Amino acid sequence: MNFPIFIARRIRKPQQTTFSATVSRVGVATISLGVAVGIVALAVLFGFKNTIYQKVFLFGSHIQVSKLSLNQSFEETPLPLHTRPYDDWQKIPGIRHRQAVAHKAGILKTPDELQGIVLKGVGRDYDWKLLSESLVEGRAIQFSDTTYSNELIISRIIARKLNLKIGENVTLYFVQNPPRVRKLNIVGIYETNLEEFDNQLVLGDIGLIQRLNGWGADSVGAYEYFVKDFEQLNVTAKALYNQLPSDMRMERVTERFRPLFEWLQLLDQNTLVLLVLVLFVTGFNIASVLLVMMLERTPMIGLLKILGSPNTQIRRIFFFVGIQLAVKGLLIGNIVGLGLCWIQYQFKIIPLDPVNYFMNTVPIVFDWLLFALLNMGILILIALILFIPTFIISRIRPVQALVFKK
Repeated sequence: MNFPIFIARRIRKPQQTTFSATVSRVGVATISLGVAVGIVALAVLFGFKNTIYQKVFLFGSHIQVSKLSLNQSFEETPLPLHTRPYDDWQKIPGIRHRQAVAHKAGILKTPDELQGIVLKGVGRDYDWKLLSESLVEGRAIQFSDTTYSNELIISRIIARKLNLKIGENVTLYFVQNPPRVRKLNIVGIYETNLEEFDNQLVLGDIGLIQRLNGWGADSVGAYEYFVKDFEQLNVTAKALYNQLPSDMRMERVTERFRPLFEWLQLLDQNTLVLLVLVLFVTGFNIASVLLVMMLERTPMIGLLKILGSPNTQIRRIFFFVGIQLAVKGLLIGNIVGLGLCWIQYQFKIIPLDPVNYFMNTVPIVFDWLLFALLNMGILILIALILFIPTFIISRIRPVQALVFKK
């Protein structure tokens, strides 16, 4: 058996009455706490970001292409449906899905209330999977083969303001020349907790907007694209931009909702600062633990030197002791951190105010690769820090060590 590992195993568990035993337990507890905090912080951060992203992508898409125009209102300039960027979207690397949409401003009216809205018209190519997580009541729109569908999906906020329920009819007024009125049926209610959407956006059939605007079935308001990897959004957007004619403009979701994404970047920075502090405290504590153990084992160090053990071999002994304590702390920290995350994921015991946080409960995402990288980073940092106190061994003289009193 390797001599340093053999000695490290013998001194790994000091007597419970010694000061180093207490310090060792404190060191293990510190590492465990640091790992648990890191896991919970990462799980909550990425859960929060993913939840916000899904809500934004529900109505925003990753990339939107529209007609180049100076018009700043909700009245869109029509785009031809069959163009190279739309029909050949599968040839553009990084694109997962594309769909055609149109927008039109209007007013929802009931006998007692009215509400200004923006109708987003969608077709059969719409990705309803995104809506499924935010659809709190009802179902998706069912399209007709002969005419446009008169079904409508509204937000919970609008439903409460107008006192509307699933299955009820509502009158939708469109301010144009001449004014148009349509009676539509509520079939679904969604909730994103993002005021920019919930206060004004409703979903309907794109055929209705085409009819109101006098467009044909081959004209739409915009193309929406979804990428396979959001981290590669800029690369994919550049590839799509190269396929666009000169009369089309492109806008990424990070540009349309810039304040929201800048706010999420601040969360990344705050989490990074927290992890750096956790790593610093963890490394400092394990170094202190090892230093105390070395001071208590000074006579043993002197004896090993007299017997011919070089400084490097003795340093390896205490290095292995520190690594063993670190591994124990990592195991306990992972059990505690993942356990807390699992409890919140399953039972949602920690609620949030949706007005301030855009969600009802603390979200959790289990990113196992990120958790593994966190554990590896902590272990590598501890291993590097452990070399610092072990250099004191070279300054211990054998004769003085043998007369050292605890």
